[in-house]
Amino acid sequence: MKKSVFLWLLVLMISQGLFAQEKKYLVFEFIRVDPNRVFDYLEYKDFLAKVYERALQNGAITGWDLWSLQSGTEGEPFQYATITYYNDPVKMMNGNDLDQLVQNAKEAFPDMSETEIASRFRDAIDNQDLAVRNYMVEVARTDDSYNYRPGTLASFDLMKAVEGKFDEYEKAEREVFLPIHEKKIKAGLMENWRFLRTAVPTGSEAKSTHMTMNVYSNYVQFFNSMEYEDMDATESQLMEVEKGLKSRDQKWVYLATLESMVR
Repeated sequence: MKKSVFLWLLVLMISQGLFAQEKKYLVFEFIRVDPNRVFDYLEYKDFLAKVYERALQNGAITGWDLWSLQSGTEGEPFQYATITYYNDPVKMMNGNDLDQLVQNAKEAFPDMSETEIASRFRDAIDNQDLAVRNYMVEVARTDDSYNYRPGTLASFDLMKAVEGKFDEYEKAEREVFLPIHEKKIKAGLMENWRFLRTAVPTGSEAKSTHMTMNVYSNYVQFFNSMEYEDMDATESQLMEVEKGLKSRDQKWVYLATLESMVR
């Protein structure tokens, strides 16, 4: 009896460990750049891509993206967003350590002195305004094999769960909206979808609590997807959709194009 209980506990711990390893953590950074210094920033992003390539090789991250933004909120004219991917929440929280970034840069650019590297980072800070940083954990995603590539389109939809309906909203995304996106993918109207929750606890005044990433291969697919209507949906399913929509407030949407990536 004791042996069987021990084996059951061992299997449970292993399965929990495997599940934890599969969890993905993402850091979104929304960036404003002075219009007169956009060229300088674009030079810096090539430098930064090499730095994150080294971070990937060192096992600190699992990927990095730079997206240009075409739309957003009035009064918050972000031109770019970066996404850094992690498989561990501790690595995520330590991912913006400047000393570690400098060390990765020294490995990526052995011909540059530490003074030159530090100067490059200082110039970048002067050229950009890192206005918003969101630490997110992936809650659900579509079952697909799409590989991101430069030119990929996405909409970043930032949501705030209605107070008192946090669990109801997450259930709606997993059980109501996820199947809809799976249908779109099978119909060739979408490539990938992710549902993310803010990983760092926030209070009731937070601007958003969740985000969805809706990913498309091109603008034709994007606009066709906007016209999609599930003709097979039952009245009960439509009621569940309406209920799900009422459990969250869509704060704002960014349409983005993937400019460069590290995998």
